Amino acid sequence: MSEDLKDKHGTTGHSWDGIEELNTPLPRWWLWTFYACIVWGVIYTILYPAWPLVNQATAGILGYSTRGEVAAEIEAVNESNAEINAQLASVELTAIPENPELNGYAVSAGAAVFKTWCAQCHGSGAAGAKGYPNLLDDSWLWGGDIEAIHHTISNGVRNEEGEDPRWSQMPAFGRDELLEEGDIEAVVNYVMSLSGDPVDASLVETGATVYADNCAACHMEDGTGDRDQGAPNLTDAIWLYGGDYATLKETVTNSRFGVMPAWQTRLSEAQIRAVTAYVHQLGGGE
Repeated sequence: MSEDLKDKHGTTGHSWDGIEELNTPLPRWWLWTFYACIVWGVIYTILYPAWPLVNQATAGILGYSTRGEVAAEIEAVNESNAEINAQLASVELTAIPENPELNGYAVSAGAAVFKTWCAQCHGSGAAGAKGYPNLLDDSWLWGGDIEAIHHTISNGVRNEEGEDPRWSQMPAFGRDELLEEGDIEAVVNYVMSLSGDPVDASLVETGATVYADNCAACHMEDGTGDRDQGAPNLTDAIWLYGGDYATLKETVTNSRFGVMPAWQTRLSEAQIRAVTAYVHQLGGGE
């Protein structure tokens, strides 16, 4: 170690293997920058929200709020769209696709609503999942014209919230002992034969009789379903829960009871009409 430096700065008193640590002071510019940061931090905590408390943070004397900023931006957007939203909420549903400007706005706004509220069940691309309908095809349980879609979104399915929810209930033929095991196996094979190959072709004829006596009232004699009752078409090979033997047997045995919320209690009429227009134009709208 240089004796000049040792004499100038002294040492910290630490020594390792005969090597002593100089007590070199911090550069002045660094030290003043550090002090300035402390002063800035104190001023910031006084002016802006900073210290977390039990239920909230200290507000700061300026009353600044990032939540308030976002709320103000949302309010500004709502004000700028107020006129077209009022038009969207009041015009006839069937007239929306006929108005290019209104339809363009509705589809764009509806896409945002869908991704926020609907994609969790129907998927970001609206292709659905097991138990959640694909909105891209033309297979609709309750109808695929714009008015039917609007009603379904507004009131939902099998819930206690909507003013007029879609409602249907398939009997649990096995669980409630309405059919014997053999009859269930037969009717499942018959249903599979309507759109593909049954597991046991020898049971199809018996299954047709079981179907006619127990299922045709809702699914129709030819198996094409009834939208007024929400009874699906059994001939198109499109299945909400799956069309394999085991899944169909589970459906007939215990039934299904999917629920969709009533969005009229969560979204504005303009938002509901926007997402209606968006869903209608995805490819399966009638």
